[in-house]
Amino acid sequence: MQSPTSLSILVFATSWLALAPTVNAQSQSEPSRPSPTTPGPSSPSASIPDNKLDATAAAMKSVSMVKEDYGRRIAQAPDNEKSRLENEGGQALTKAVTDQGLSVAEYTEILQIAQNNSAVREKILQRLK
Repeated sequence: MQSPTSLSILVFATSWLALAPTVNAQSQSEPSRPSPTTPGPSSPSASIPDNKLDATAAAMKSVSMVKEDYGRRIAQAPDNEKSRLENEGGQALTKAVTDQGLSVAEYTEILQIAQNNSAVREKILQRLK
């Protein structure tokens, strides 16, 4: 079963694209998360393989479709069905990511890097076109 925390992370991670131009970073209560503002030779963004960026872009497209679908279904559902649909939607979000060969943690990490690194963000945006 999908945990609400994982669902929140997925929703946050997929929302960065819409917010990236207007908001530089959105806090997610992760005090140990580094904020790479100046890329260096040990920057994790430099080591993201192209196949992971391809998978991330494909997962973003799938996640977006799942979010739209379940958002609409939950909005139209009677109250007694909303919880079931939220759980089902969370599982569908996870599947949208894992079907691309990524774990939810990898997907989230790549999007967090992209949020703070314009070069990585641009590579993903190019793949989304």
